[in-house]
Amino acid sequence: MGEIDEIIKKVSPYYKKKGEPEIEHKIVYDSSTETLEPVYFWILNFMDEIGLSVEKLVDNFTSSPGSGHFGELQGRATHMQQQGQNMLAQVNTILRSVLNIIYDLKEFKIRLQNYDDLKSENKNKSSAAKQSLKQIWLDKVDLQKGNSSVKAMALGQAGFQTLLDAFLVANNEKEAEKLDLNDRVKRIVSSRIYEFNIWLTQSEVELKKRYDLERTYLGSQVNSLKLYSRWAKPYLKAAQQLEMKEGGREPSLVKTFNTILLELTLLGKDKINVKKSAIAGDFPTDFQKLKTKRDYYSCVLIDFKFRGIPQRVAQRGDYAFGGRAEVTFKAYALNKEELDKINRELDKSDVGDVLKLIEGSTSESLDNLQGEINFFLEEKEKEEKPKKPKDQSNPFLALVGHYDKEDIIKGTSKSEKEKEENKDKSVKPDDWIEKTHLRFFAASRAIEDVFTIFDVYKKAHGMASYT
Repeated sequence: MGEIDEIIKKVSPYYKKKGEPEIEHKIVYDSSTETLEPVYFWILNFMDEIGLSVEKLVDNFTSSPGSGHFGELQGRATHMQQQGQNMLAQVNTILRSVLNIIYDLKEFKIRLQNYDDLKSENKNKSSAAKQSLKQIWLDKVDLQKGNSSVKAMALGQAGFQTLLDAFLVANNEKEAEKLDLNDRVKRIVSSRIYEFNIWLTQSEVELKKRYDLERTYLGSQVNSLKLYSRWAKPYLKAAQQLEMKEGGREPSLVKTFNTILLELTLLGKDKINVKKSAIAGDFPTDFQKLKTKRDYYSCVLIDFKFRGIPQRVAQRGDYAFGGRAEVTFKAYALNKEELDKINRELDKSDVGDVLKLIEGSTSESLDNLQGEINFFLEEKEKEEKPKKPKDQSNPFLALVGHYDKEDIIKGTSKSEKEKEENKDKSVKPDDWIEKTHLRFFAASRAIEDVFTIFDVYKKAHGMASYT
C-alpha cells in the first residue's frame, strides 16, 4: 500500500474502517527499450479526456550512487543550492538591517513621546517630560563641552554645587534670575536654559524628520526582503526537487548498478452534482432540492512504480529510462473535508516542508517581528484612515510562498482563528444520506472510471500482463 493510501486511511473515518479502496487493477509493463513517459502521458491525457480534474501528489526518484545519472543530478542540485545560499545571504543582511531600523524607531518613538507629553495639559506629566528632556540634553549635548558642562562643573568644581539643581528647576531665563543663587551661577544657568530651549524646539522638528525617514527606509527594506525572498524561492525549490528519496534496503537499488527507481501518483477527481444526478434518476427526485453539508468526489488514484536503466540520449544531459513499470489503478469516494485533510498531510510529510527552516526563527518570533513592522509602517495610515484594514502579508513567508494564512497580526478576527483551529479537527463521519447515497454513488462512479482507464489502456496496447 502506497503513501497516499495510508494517508487516506488515516484521515477518512470511512476508509479507516473499510481498510481498502473500492476496487484495484494493476498493469505491469516490462520493456528495456520502451520508456515510462508514453505510459504516464497516455494515462494523464486520457484521465483529462474523460472529465477528471488531475493533480500530481507524489513525484519521487532514487538513483544508485554509482550511476552517471546520480552524479549529473547531484551536480545540478549543488548549483541550485549555491544560488539559493547567495540569495539567502542577501536576505539575512536585509533582515539585520530591518531589526536595527526597528530598534531605532522604538528609540525615536520614546523620545517623541516626551515631546508630546511636554504639551500635555496635565502639569505633572508636562513637568516630568521636561525633566526627562533636560536629562537627555545634559547627557547628549551639554556633556560635549567637557569640563565646562553643567554636570562636570556641578560635580567637580567648587562653588558650582547648586548649578545642576538650578538648571533642572528653572524653565526660562526669568526664572533663573529669580533663583536665590550667586550671580555667577545664575549667569551660567540662564545661558544653559537659553541653549536648552533652542535645542528643545529644533530637536523635535529634526527628530520627527528622522523618524519619518526611518519609517520610509523600513518600508523600502521590507520590500527588498520580499523581492530577494521571491528570487531565492525558485532555486531552493529546485534544489529540494532534485533531492532523492532514501533508498534504504530496496533490493532493486544496487550501489554500483546503473539503476533508477521512480514513484509517481496521480489523483483524478470528479465532483458529484447532486441536482443533475437526481434529474438523471441516479438519486431520488427530492434530492434536487437537497442542500448537502459537504461535496463528494469520485476519485481515481493511479500509482506508477518504475525500475529502469538511465541512458543518456543527448550531450546536454537528457536521459531516457527503459525498464519495468507497474501501474496500479484504485477507486475512492472522498468528500471535500477528506481531500483538504489529505493535502495538509502531504504538506506536512513533503520534503518541501524543509523550506520552512529558512525562516531562521520560530513562528512566534516572526509573528512579533511582523507586528513591529506593521506598527511602524501603518502608523501614518492609521492616523489618516483609522478604519482601513491592516496589510497582513508576511515578507518572511515569501520563502515558501505563503501569505495571509498565519495569525500573525493581533487584529485577526475570531472567525479566522476558528478556521485555523478547525483545520486540525478530525473529519466527521458520514451521516445516513452521505453514506447510503452520496458516497455510494461517488464510489460507483469511481469504479467505472478506474475500469475504463484500465481497460482502454490495456486493449489499446495489447497488454496481457495485468490483474
